Amino acid sequence: MTKNRLRQLKERAVKGFFFTHGILSTLVLLGIFALLLYTAVPAFRDIRVGEFLTTKLWDPTSPLKPVYGILSQIMSTLLVTAGALVIAIPIGVGVAAYLSDVAHWRVREIVKPIVEILAGIPSVVVGFLGIVLVGPFLAKISGQSHGLNALNGSLLLAIMSLPTIISISEDSLSAVPQVYSEASLALAGSRWQTLVRVKIPAALSGIIAAVMLGMGRAIGETMTVLMATGNARSFPTSFFQSVRTMTSNIAIELGEVPYYTTHYYALFAVGLVLFIMTFIVNLIADVVLRKYQEREL
Repeated sequence: MTKNRLRQLKERAVKGFFFTHGILSTLVLLGIFALLLYTAVPAFRDIRVGEFLTTKLWDPTSPLKPVYGILSQIMSTLLVTAGALVIAIPIGVGVAAYLSDVAHWRVREIVKPIVEILAGIPSVVVGFLGIVLVGPFLAKISGQSHGLNALNGSLLLAIMSLPTIISISEDSLSAVPQVYSEASLALAGSRWQTLVRVKIPAALSGIIAAVMLGMGRAIGETMTVLMATGNARSFPTSFFQSVRTMTSNIAIELGEVPYYTTHYYALFAVGLVLFIMTFIVNLIADVVLRKYQEREL
């Protein structure tokens, strides 16, 4: 009787522990949102919301009239993120498929930890590699004076997104019931046909969730794009053009802007827009992943 009661107390303690941390995580998220909202709202006393979101020029130090427009920053962020996904999705899904269906178990035991270690590389190190390795290579093939552009940022963000895409996609492919593969092979399908036409479509929801989470990682990255994209304020028109993303703009200017000015509040407004974009991406990924898990159950 005493052992049963002790076991119940332990279970309640564990449940309370995880429940408390879940509530704490939610409160932290709400606190961040409330802080951004509280600090961003004063900016719109002097800036119209429509002008803020649709104006291309960001020039808060103009001697004539300060201009606060983040359209160029939004498009730069989306351009770099889209380029990263175009590179990372085929590589990530391909590696995941290789690990789940092709690789020998010894190869899998070596490659998977390496992929997970890749996620732990500091972004400043990745940005440094972008400056000293990727940048000069892009400058050479494009004939430009430097390689600090949107393509450089996309390549580096693709590398940083790969661990998320590979890990979740591999888990999704491994979770596909074995009977699917057995049925395909029994109908004279090859291993390649089984993988492409059966397993990947069956795991598509999980793969989409992996891509969305990788996209969220790319959108919110700061140091890598700050170091590798050139930080030009012009509206982006190509991948070989220097761009300034929303995260880069905040990192560059927030440390030097006078407190409690319109410029100061406008930077928090940029952060609020970025927070909402990232939240929407992660929310979509969570909904897709939840549907996938429910279907498996």
